[in-house]
Amino acid sequence: MEFILFTLLNGLSYGLLLFMLSSGLTLIFSMMGVLNFAHASFYMLGAYFAYSISVNLSFWVAFLAAPAIVAGLGAAVERYGLRHVHKYGHAAELLFTFGLSYIVVELVQVTWGRATVQYSIPAELDGPLFTLYGTSFPIYRGFMMLVASLMMLSIYLALTRTRVGLVVQAALTHPSMVEALGHNVPRVFTLVFAGGCGLAALAGVIGGDAFVTEPGMAATVGSIIFVVVVVGGLGSLAGALIASLLIGMVQTFAVSLDYSVLTLLTALGIQETALRGSVLRITVAQMAPMLPYMLLVLVLILRPKGLMGTREG
Repeated sequence: MEFILFTLLNGLSYGLLLFMLSSGLTLIFSMMGVLNFAHASFYMLGAYFAYSISVNLSFWVAFLAAPAIVAGLGAAVERYGLRHVHKYGHAAELLFTFGLSYIVVELVQVTWGRATVQYSIPAELDGPLFTLYGTSFPIYRGFMMLVASLMMLSIYLALTRTRVGLVVQAALTHPSMVEALGHNVPRVFTLVFAGGCGLAALAGVIGGDAFVTEPGMAATVGSIIFVVVVVGGLGSLAGALIASLLIGMVQTFAVSLDYSVLTLLTALGIQETALRGSVLRITVAQMAPMLPYMLLVLVLILRPKGLMGTREG
């Protein structure tokens, strides 16, 4: 019972962090049709800016300021770069964002160095939230879950209950009509791109001290983000949430299981016959990094649009 409960909570917190990361990318794609390959770079920038601000001021100032700074950078990227590339099609947009990701990594290394920085959890959030069966659940994990939940609620309310959200949704399907009503559609797209980058930075502020802040962190999470977006369905926020939680749970439970494939097959009543050797002796924990990609392949075979997508992947 203890194992299931705490693994479930850890998987839930990790899945919600993945949603914080993927929600911005999903919003940008659904509103603008741009698959932003530099999205994980904005996550990394959020972590590094938060580190610098927290060292000089406090974590709570960084929590508010870092996403705002990165959102401003995202707005500048869309206004002075991506907008001019857009007329050349999706291939040009992909190349632009792909190149931007490399530039950001180099700038981070020049500014903060190649080594891991000491971005740590603030003292007020370092400790147990509760203790059950002699095992403690960290308060920072609970904080991650709270922030992700509030962010998810805020996105929903902003898109469905505010005038800006309605204009954004209308600009997606009927941009000429929105422009005829007097709204600046390019400015709306800049706002969306900046908001998506700000959400990625918020995930960096939260995840940077919970895990590790170093120049390779963007590459580490970048592929997982795209797995989440494709599995959930391109452009679907609900799909991104479901895929994030599913992948978070699967990976967390897999990492906690130190059983070999052979042991599991034997427990299921399947006898080892012709398949002998080291392959069956790989543990489930060792297979954990591969599981999201195996899930991706399975979803693409059974449902190419993703779990809740409306566009073909």
